[in-house]
Amino acid sequence: MELTYYGHGCFGLRTQGHHLLIDPFISGNPLAKDIDPDSIPADYMLITHAHGDHTGDAERIAHRTNALLISNFEIVSHYSAKGLKGHGMNLGGQFRFPFGTVKYVSAIHSSVFPDGSYGGNPGGFVIWNEEGSVYFAGDTALTMDMQLIPRTCPPLRCAVLPIGDNFTMGYQDAILAADMLECDTVVGCHYDSFDVIRIDHSKALEAFTIAGKTLLLPMIGESITL
Repeated sequence: MELTYYGHGCFGLRTQGHHLLIDPFISGNPLAKDIDPDSIPADYMLITHAHGDHTGDAERIAHRTNALLISNFEIVSHYSAKGLKGHGMNLGGQFRFPFGTVKYVSAIHSSVFPDGSYGGNPGGFVIWNEEGSVYFAGDTALTMDMQLIPRTCPPLRCAVLPIGDNFTMGYQDAILAADMLECDTVVGCHYDSFDVIRIDHSKALEAFTIAGKTLLLPMIGESITL
């Protein structure tokens, strides 16, 4: 598995010969100004919730790539009405796709499209296949439901967790989340994009080290082999 960070909550995951794109928000993020949304590959697009900072480039990329959208039923219905193809899921369900299994798990947040359309319940994704297992939490508070993931999914190679605080959990809560997930490697997301979610990188890294865990903060455009 190869994970590429496109800024904020947007990641690419290359696995089993397929390109997955998670929460496509690029053009609206000044920190990702050097990333061209029209050059990003996507066979599948996974959307955790409907907020604009997670869906901003979804239509643009899906129309270009013909990617299959994977999200909750309401989000898939929203985009199906715009001519895009999708696979709707709901919390607690899992499905086997050509690239592997996806389980849609709970998140504590809100979910509404920028135009006010209903976005259903927010969620996160656990994705696994023969290459490994990774958790994309989306935007969420710390929740005891995270304890269910190691009981219902294969052991995680890494967890992609929000650490910017204010709108989601901060890095201190992400350390507790890692304990619940039984995963010692965390990739941070949803930080620094706006003033209110700027973090002190050195303090965050130190807190994870003290807790005996690894926090990865890749540069935008950087890829990591999992």
